[in-house]
Order: sequence, then structure tokens, then C-alpha cells
Amino acid sequence: MKRLRGVLLALTAAGGLLLTGCGAGDGDSSVDGPNHGALPAPAPARSQGAEGRQDVTTDDSGSPSGHLSTFALDVDTASYGYARRLLDEGRRPAPSTVRPEEFVNSFRQDYRRPDGNGFSVTVDGARTDKANWSLIRVGLATREADAEGERPPAALTFVVDVSGSMAEPGRLDLARKSLDTMTDRLRDDDSVALVSFSEKAETVLPMTRLGGHRGEVHDAIDGLEAQSSTDLGAGVETGYATAVEGLREGATNRVVLVSDGLANDGDTDADSILEHIATARREHGITLFGVGVGSDYGDALMERLADKGDGHTVYVSDTDDARKVFVEQLPQNIELTARDAKAQVAFDPATVAEFRLVGYDDRRVTDDDFRDDHVDGGEVGPGHTVTALYAVRTRPGRDGHLATATVRWLDPGTRAPHEATGELETGALRTSVWTADARFQVTAVSAYFADALRSADSAGTTLPGAPGLETLHRHATALARATEDPAVRQLAQAIEEAGHGLD
Repeated sequence: MKRLRGVLLALTAAGGLLLTGCGAGDGDSSVDGPNHGALPAPAPARSQGAEGRQDVTTDDSGSPSGHLSTFALDVDTASYGYARRLLDEGRRPAPSTVRPEEFVNSFRQDYRRPDGNGFSVTVDGARTDKANWSLIRVGLATREADAEGERPPAALTFVVDVSGSMAEPGRLDLARKSLDTMTDRLRDDDSVALVSFSEKAETVLPMTRLGGHRGEVHDAIDGLEAQSSTDLGAGVETGYATAVEGLREGATNRVVLVSDGLANDGDTDADSILEHIATARREHGITLFGVGVGSDYGDALMERLADKGDGHTVYVSDTDDARKVFVEQLPQNIELTARDAKAQVAFDPATVAEFRLVGYDDRRVTDDDFRDDHVDGGEVGPGHTVTALYAVRTRPGRDGHLATATVRWLDPGTRAPHEATGELETGALRTSVWTADARFQVTAVSAYFADALRSADSAGTTLPGAPGLETLHRHATALARATEDPAVRQLAQAIEEAGHGLD
């Protein structure tokens, strides 16, 4: 019962989250065109090995080749939450469901935040226990969310899975209670629509202003009952059609998909599903927020839907997750601070021999497309941080500039492009990973943990300097004491549980 109450709390808080969306010095500037900026000219398209490693060389003219790494920002955390749930139940997550960036981004960071929309950029690093290898952290932060401040109204279309699998305790029952609770927390000028789907999709409630109509919304939510098969494609398509019909100018229009992701009827391909609603996404700016539930969870489909739907996913599991969402994420309001955000890191071939981006496998962007604002990026709201971790092999005896990190985004209102940058020198790599700042160490531990889960069945693919799980658990336990952070304590527990099956 304690777990069920926790999942309910987390799912309710995740509903609040959907109301959103120090190293070297940084800078922020408006950018007039798609090819303006201070980074080196993009390198030709490159290919990476199975492990994502990239050699940095020079061509015959002496120009750097393969020195760029480009990806769309991602604030998903569902992979880590689902892995914790499975490990707690004595099961091991499939390597394909482990996305290291979602492990890394599940923990609080202390990056400096900007005053206005957009990002600050923090770049730092530390040496690993393997010669010439370091971990480089690129940290991006948006401004703090103002929980009490003014915000645009919300127009939220809830698309709720009522298939037979949702009858399991901790799924539809929690969804109903959580949506009821969230309905009471929303403002009178917010609007809610409700779509249910099983073998077919139905608009249970059209877009309805909450002021004076909360009873109607509660009645619609309470009437949801589990039925038969899962045509998730029909649910998403009907949900977007309902959102477009109830579109509100000047409001944050969002589709919220609550599901275990176990589609077994109709269209089950994420690309195909979202192709049907491409106009709603592109012309009306309606984003998709996924809330995953259930011990058996269609992670891959939900993750693809969120990525392609310009949104993100969370997975709800226990009371600690709920507390984190309520305390840290609920204040994030419905406005976006950045659209189509992408990052590009330029490594200096004079000091860097090789690098590897940890995770972001499905978010890679061609280097040439970094400043093409027609290429999709990530949508980010206030109160967020985004961390990208690199394993970098430096050239022995070479000192000086190591990397420049640039983030590019569009203003959510005017769609004007902006950029901010951060720099890193080799002299910043004086400390070991295990004597670095505590938050840097948490980043390292979570990345090493994800890598261990991914590579448990394939030797030789671990990150440079990776400790065994027993050592990793000791580090995590010490960090939990040092930070007094319940989330880090959960990480230590998850590593311990994984060690029973992986060491």
C-alpha cells in the first residue's frame, strides 16, 4: 500500500511537472541567421563506432576532422525510474531500456542559472583512473521556476489508456485519482479535455474551462474503466484532434499521455502514429508529455513518442520519486523557456585524441544541422537542468584549449535564435573524478551505473575508469551521506540491488 500511495503521489506531481514543458564562463547572444556563430565550421558528416567513440584527427589541409558532437536536448528521466522499479522487484532492466542520459539527468545539479529565458552553460571535468582519460561534463540550466508567479493558462488534453492491462492495481486507479487531484490544483482559467482509448478512442470530455465546471471534469475522470485491447495510435490521434479543436491562443497547449505503453492493436509504430498528427505538432506547437505506469512498461514506444512529439516522459514508481517530483519539479510552470534546443561541443584536435558522448543515442543531430532551425530540437521549461557527459582521451603532454560547448535555442514566443557558450581548458582537469565536486561525482556514478547495466552481457564496452559495482556502491553511499540527498540514497540502493545480479 505504501508503494501504491507513492506512485499516486508521483503521478499527481508528474501532472504538475507537465505544467512546464561552475565551469568556464558563458555568454548569450541573439543570432540573426542559421549559419551565424563562433564555432568552427561544421565537419563533414561522420560515423561513430558501436560504442559511440569518435577519433579527432586532421585532414591533409590541417583542418580538424570529426571534432564536433551535436545532439538535441532531452530532459526525460523515465529510463532511470523504470530501472529502479525493476531492480527493486529483483529484475534486471533490458540493456535496450537503459538510456544513460536519463540516469544522469535524474539528479539535482547546482549549475548557475540565467536571469531570463534560455540557458547558462557550465563546462568542467576531472580525470578518471585510466591514463589520459577524463570525464567532461557539459551542464545547461534554465532560469528558476516561479511557483507563485504569473503564467499563461494551460489547455491540457489528457489521453488515458483504459485497456485491459491498465486494470492492474497501480495503473488506471492511480491515473483516475491523480487526475482528480490535479484538477483541483489547476486554476479556474485553465482548461482540460479527456480522451480514453482501448480498442478504439473516444473523446470523453471536450476542452472545458475549469472555472465553474470542475464537477464535470471529475465526473468524466471517475467514469474511466478498463476495457480490452490497446490501440495507442488511435488514442494519440484522437487526443491531438481534440487538442486542436480546443486550441487556445496564448495558452500552453499540451497532450498528456498516461499509459503503460503496451500497445497491441492498430498502429504501434511511433513514427507512423506521429505522422498522422504532424500538422498539430508543427503548426500549432502542441507538445506531448508521457507519464509511464506499471511494472510491465512499453518503454521504447513511450520514449519514441515523446521524442518525436517534442516532449518528454517520466516514469512513476515510489514515494521517494513522488517527493522529488513534488519538491523539485512541481514549481516548474507551463511556459517554455526554449524551443528546438540543440547543443554542439567542439573538441580541440590539438589536445583531444578521442571522445565519446555518454548516451543521447536517439538524440544525435548531424553537425551541419546545428544551426538549421528547421531541424527539430528539444523543448525545455524553467527550472530544468540538462547534463551531457563525455569520456575524453587527451593527448599526452598537450596543454591549452580543450573544448567549446554551445547551446542554440529558439525563443518560445518570437522563435528568434539565441546561443550561449562555455569553454574548458586542459588545466581544469587537475582533480580526480573521486575527489571532484560532489555533484560531479553523482553524475559520474549514475553514468557508470547505466553503463554497467547496458554492458552486463557484453564485455569491453564500459566507460574508461569504470569501477566495479561494489566500489560504485561505496562511492554512492558516501555521496548520499555527503549530500544528504534522498535521490542519491536511492541510487546507492539501486546499485546494491543490481550488484546481486551483475557482479
